[in-house]
Amino acid sequence: MKKYKFLRILFLAATVSLSMGSCSDDFLDQPALGSLSEDVVANKIGVEKLLIGAYAALDGQGLGGGGAWESASDNWVYGSVAGGVASKGSFGGDQPAIDQIVKFISNPSNGFYNSKWIAAYEGIARTNNVLSLLANVEDISEEERSNLAGQARFLRGHYYFELKKMFNMVPWVDENTEDPKQPNDTDIWPNIEADFQFAFDNLPGTQSEFGRANKWAAGAYLGKTYLYQHKFSEASTIFTQVIESGTNSAGEKYDLVAQFEDNFDAETENNAETVFDVQMVANDGTSSIANSNQGGMLNFPYNSPFRCCGFYQPTQDLVNSYKTKSGSGLPFLDNYNQDPVKNDMGVGADEAFTPYTGPVDPRLDWTVGRRGIPYHDWGKHPGAAWIRDQSYGGPYAPKKNIYWQATQDLYSDQSSWAPGTAINVHIIRFADVLLMAAEAEAQTGNLGLAMDYVNRVRERASNPQGFLKAYIDENSPLTGFDESENAANYNIGLYTASEFSSKENALEAIYFERKLELAMEGHRFFDLVRWGIAEETLNEYFEYQGDITTDVRGGKFISGKSEYYPIPQAQIDLSLNSAGEPTLTQNPGY
Repeated sequence: MKKYKFLRILFLAATVSLSMGSCSDDFLDQPALGSLSEDVVANKIGVEKLLIGAYAALDGQGLGGGGAWESASDNWVYGSVAGGVASKGSFGGDQPAIDQIVKFISNPSNGFYNSKWIAAYEGIARTNNVLSLLANVEDISEEERSNLAGQARFLRGHYYFELKKMFNMVPWVDENTEDPKQPNDTDIWPNIEADFQFAFDNLPGTQSEFGRANKWAAGAYLGKTYLYQHKFSEASTIFTQVIESGTNSAGEKYDLVAQFEDNFDAETENNAETVFDVQMVANDGTSSIANSNQGGMLNFPYNSPFRCCGFYQPTQDLVNSYKTKSGSGLPFLDNYNQDPVKNDMGVGADEAFTPYTGPVDPRLDWTVGRRGIPYHDWGKHPGAAWIRDQSYGGPYAPKKNIYWQATQDLYSDQSSWAPGTAINVHIIRFADVLLMAAEAEAQTGNLGLAMDYVNRVRERASNPQGFLKAYIDENSPLTGFDESENAANYNIGLYTASEFSSKENALEAIYFERKLELAMEGHRFFDLVRWGIAEETLNEYFEYQGDITTDVRGGKFISGKSEYYPIPQAQIDLSLNSAGEPTLTQNPGY
């Protein structure tokens, strides 16, 4: 089972909101139903319950209507599918609003944007309630007060970071704001910095429950905030502290776990690599999957042991990225789509198929389900039998979100029409920190240290211990995945100084490594935007992938517009001031 006691993110405090209320379709303007007065909750127990409610909002569920996937905490639509590492999947007529988002042809009335906006501001409202109440709570020590305030401001920083990277110009509402209908005409990066800096300065290194943010999670997020603003020197300084001294909330020093896949197994997560996760649980007694990554409920192979629904299919472009050079074991940075990895498009499940035999990075088969390769311990992926429409979404299936057959009774939840899972959603893990630090070091000229950080990630990926054995049950061996017939040809090597001889070369390698290591974790689109290469990369992706699958045909990234999603029209309509004029301004191009 999960290694540490963790904070169970249940909606324990959803009805204990103060008068500022819960953000809903009326943009923070109405009090929550069943709200309690401050004198009832102005104590240690009350503020703790409010803080748990602020953590509960991390998963974005039940906070504003729409499908659970519209406000999923892993941003699989906005970060991965829109970033070209995954197709929407399923078939064209299912959730067509996603097709508009990933082709960058949607408008402000697309309800997905409103759901995401509402979910983030609900989290902000809950953190503000904690901070407002905390000032009047007397039955706690100053150390406890600092810890609670630090956690609340960490969470608020996270929710605003989500809004900033999604929509750019958004209104800042804090515990001192009297009128929540604020304009979105001020850059909020300084406010986000201040929240994470406060959290870093005030949080302890360890917490009573694993799921609570600690000092070092705040430091990592502060570094990420600097990185997004291109404050590379500041980012380098804080990342160095986190790497050298940081621990997870249980006090275990940050490190890469020996096995890459242990980050995506509920049995082995909450480990040395965990910086900050959204904690998921299964079979929690609620008869629902609300706490079991409900936002990802669509993202399991279709017509399979998982029942539903065939979304979130890795792209051919992503799969090709894992090819490696036979000699060095390094990736093909510039021409990875030449000589693509063999797939089973158009090959029936009852027809013979031999998987690709060229050298590949082993992370491919912990990230992507492909025909003929074992799908965890569920047997070999059968290909078309588990794919809803190959011509639309391609031949592949997601894998990082898939629970194991052997432990499904513990870590899957079958309380709904699609599965839930206890596998956590990673907001930041230590491999991410190392690669962000590598980027900061490369940008400031420390190319050797940047290379060391990247190689540390690649060296872990090359660790063969248990990789093949994990697929082989001695009582029922999965023939063909050991060293014999159809064995995957895994080959991964480390960079040398020649590949990191200039800042430009180093950054190209670092950017690509983030694609390989963090694929299907919701980062890709936002990385491309902050690097300034989204237009070139995504339009090349549309051209290449569009020749293979129909889902992205007609997609086009437009510089100056597509970097940010539109402010939801519903929120603009609800932001009217006393003069009948909206206080929110739409992003350029919409």
